[in-house]
Amino acid sequence: MDAQKAGNLPGILFDHARRARIGLPEAVFCEGKPMEALIALLRRFPRGSGEAILFTRLAPDIFAAIPEDVRSGYDYDPVSRTAIGERLPERGGASVAVVSAGAADAPVAREAARTLYYLGIPHTLFEDCGVAGLWRLTERLPHINAHRAVIAVAGLEGALASVLGGLTPLPVFAVPTSVGYGVAREGAAALSGMLASCAPGVAVLNIDNGYGAACAAARVVNLA
Repeated sequence: MDAQKAGNLPGILFDHARRARIGLPEAVFCEGKPMEALIALLRRFPRGSGEAILFTRLAPDIFAAIPEDVRSGYDYDPVSRTAIGERLPERGGASVAVVSAGAADAPVAREAARTLYYLGIPHTLFEDCGVAGLWRLTERLPHINAHRAVIAVAGLEGALASVLGGLTPLPVFAVPTSVGYGVAREGAAALSGMLASCAPGVAVLNIDNGYGAACAAARVVNLA
């Protein structure tokens, strides 16, 4: 699509047919984009525009610097750093459980939850389920298993993914976070632990990629 059809945004070519091809619409990764490009994009897709576009990695200080008349067109969440103007219609049926290990993992877990909300997919956020207090997870397991897929979000050694992978029959999408001291290495230890999991069939996303996990889970529930 040319710049004119994309809404007079030079150098930005939106993949407007993506939803028709794969069931998931285009999203905007905001981190690193010039302010003028972000403002132009946000002006194009506010509430009432008729097109659902999710903005991810939109830092609170950047959003605060955007003109108020533009900001007013969005539902913005500073924890997940996401902005939503239009969202896809709410759908019933299969749902997704988003399970996080600790409060420090909230930005990534909530990015996943907000992406599911944007996609119109029913979901439940289960926070503070870290395996250091295993009862916090096991007492919620029946509620988690009432869903169709699970997103497991954890930093440090990433053990939550293996434990969940051994307790639930649901598809598990594991997201390592950049949380932890020293040898946690900004998520590298959690990523390695999840990739080396002895629980069969656990799929692993990139570090801090809650958006990608939500899209992976959406592909599963869209088939249900």
